[in-house]
Amino acid sequence: MPGFIPAPLPVALPVCLNAVGTAVPDHDIHAAFIAWARLRTDARSTKVFDRMASRSGIGHRWSVLPPTAGGGSPVDEAGFYATEPHPGTAARMTLYAEHAPDLAIRAIEALRAKVAVEGITHLVVASCTGFVAPGIDQIIARRLGLSSSVERLLIGFMGCYAAIVALRSARHIVRSEPDARVLVVTVELSTLHLQPANDIEALLAMLQFGDGAAAALVTADATGFALEAPFAASLPDSERLIRWDVTDAGFAMHLSGEVPGRIAAALSDEDFRAIVSAGQPPESIDGWAVHAGGRSILDAVEHAMRLSPDALAASRQVLADNGNMSSATLMFVFERLLDGPPVEHGVALAFGPGLAAEGFGFRSAA
Repeated sequence: MPGFIPAPLPVALPVCLNAVGTAVPDHDIHAAFIAWARLRTDARSTKVFDRMASRSGIGHRWSVLPPTAGGGSPVDEAGFYATEPHPGTAARMTLYAEHAPDLAIRAIEALRAKVAVEGITHLVVASCTGFVAPGIDQIIARRLGLSSSVERLLIGFMGCYAAIVALRSARHIVRSEPDARVLVVTVELSTLHLQPANDIEALLAMLQFGDGAAAALVTADATGFALEAPFAASLPDSERLIRWDVTDAGFAMHLSGEVPGRIAAALSDEDFRAIVSAGQPPESIDGWAVHAGGRSILDAVEHAMRLSPDALAASRQVLADNGNMSSATLMFVFERLLDGPPVEHGVALAFGPGLAAEGFGFRSAA
């Protein structure tokens, strides 16, 4: 039509991760687990376990399970795991219902110390280490005194990359409702799922995991990190490498020793590497938020992407201080990065059951 001037295309609304607050329990169980695990292996396996434990990059892991009256750990006499068979899933879920909301509220209070959390319109909660109904999202909303009109989303059983899914969902919400103030919470109580294993692979998998919670505020306010385009990819023929099996004695984690090698191989593929680097040359990325799933996984990402030795420093420090807290871990990494120098081109990346890779780009908002 003559003289017709098309309307300008809408500008995509920036969505920002404004701040992150975190919390861990007070009981450090890492050394006690190592002592317990060593008793479950033969002499040859003990040497392997000791070597892998010393190289794990983990110094502490925290548990909601309290010390015994005498100050012992959950595997000591009178502890939760003192006798075999260990407590069943019902007993573990009772503890989840008690402790998961408490730890989540502690993380939210840590967030409140950094940014105002009033006026929440949406609540997104991720957790894969327990189930309760009414859901933990409803419990948190009630304890915070949130309006009953607040929309809730509960992301369950997606494992270590669930923080990516939660933040991605928050981004979609704010892009569709610019005035939205989205509270994102991740809370995991992995130590509720100790298994009486004797094989080295299972013991090394359990060596990684601890408890933790994180809370974040996502809005259109231009502070913190702007969340950019998300990506997702699955590795072929890898669905058996990472999984949780729900049993009568808790959730049994299976973390294959093949995982780091498969990740390294995938990242060596030019097309896959381009997806993970969000279209940026890896050398131009100055902020890496990589899920601290274990030292070998971080090593695989570092080597395959040809990163500098300090590129994953935030992830390695979170691993050292807390171990792998499943979905909460990446949020701890973001907390550290937010306290660091500005990021021009950042990539968030996590791996989990599938074997799937999830992530998104990010940059400093100001």
